[in-house]
Amino acid sequence: MSGAAQRGASEPRRDSEAAEMHSHAMENLRFIRRTMESAGSFTAVPGVGQMIIGGTALAAAVVAARQKSPSSWLAVWLVEAAAAAIVGVWAILRKARATGFSLSAGPARKFAICFAPPILAGAFMTPVLYRAGAAELLPGTWLLLFGVAVVTGGALSVRIVPFMGAAFMALGAGALLAPRALGDLFMALGFGALLIGFGAVIARRHGG
Repeated sequence: MSGAAQRGASEPRRDSEAAEMHSHAMENLRFIRRTMESAGSFTAVPGVGQMIIGGTALAAAVVAARQKSPSSWLAVWLVEAAAAAIVGVWAILRKARATGFSLSAGPARKFAICFAPPILAGAFMTPVLYRAGAAELLPGTWLLLFGVAVVTGGALSVRIVPFMGAAFMALGAGALLAPRALGDLFMALGFGALLIGFGAVIARRHGG
């Protein structure tokens, strides 16, 4: 075979090898990019789960507003909190499985460390305020501290999450300054409308 023929036969082979190397390099770059993004942020925030919790919170606000005593009012919201926790855990596990996000990885641990203290503070303040006869301060306290938890934990998540936390903080401050009779309205706006609205955006933009 002449040299020209050999060169002609080798050129398609080199082109094929170059294309394969380019494809492999691009796949590696995509893998590295995904790894870096997941290494720095908590991506298992469940939009669908938030919407479900928001729906149950709206129903709870209606039921709680009809209660005649602080104890029965508190019982309604404690049941709602327990249901929200169950739905939230289920939704996070569901989204983590769907996206391949590891809940044992660094971002998940950091998110939990930042999110948990304000939630625990709210859990501690609940019986304290109730026993002090200040149950009317609980809606503002819950909203404010949940907002703080979302802001601090959300700093390690997608950009929209801290904005949601700031909205909760604003509602909590408003509830503490507003007439006490509006507590359930603020709860419906926060744990109902805000969770549904932000949950829909998260589900559309970030999946799950």
